Amino acid sequence: MDLILWRHAEAEDGHDDLARPLTEKGRKQAARMARWLAGQLKGEQVRVIASGALRSTQTAQALGHGFETDLRINPGALTASYLEVTGWPQGDGRVTVLVGHQPTIGRVASLLMSGRENEWATRKGAIWWIQRRRREHKVLYVLKACIAPEQLD
Repeated sequence: MDLILWRHAEAEDGHDDLARPLTEKGRKQAARMARWLAGQLKGEQVRVIASGALRSTQTAQALGHGFETDLRINPGALTASYLEVTGWPQGDGRVTVLVGHQPTIGRVASLLMSGRENEWATRKGAIWWIQRRRREHKVLYVLKACIAPEQLD
């Protein structure tokens, strides 16, 4: 299973946290990352899951795939909720793109890569692409990419 943890792009400030839209810069960040991901995911079966926050759904829309929303990964969600939503580590054979929030995105990445839940920073609009592989009866977690939108194009 491939799991892509995508932090939503830059959003406007506001009192209603779930209703905060992307800024112009955020729309550009989401579009830039979506173009790169689309090229990498060409020919793959993809499942996209976004939190119920507007900034997450707008980021997910940039990818151009249909997506589902899951309120279990709204801001403040637990690491376990992110893994439950994705079906990690088994999955269903599709590449799963999860569009969510800090600090949970960083916590999930640290747990999968180091075995411990730590506070790993993740830039707005950036991704962690983690693959689960089987080699000689061992399960390995491999970091395929960790990229911020500013690194692309």
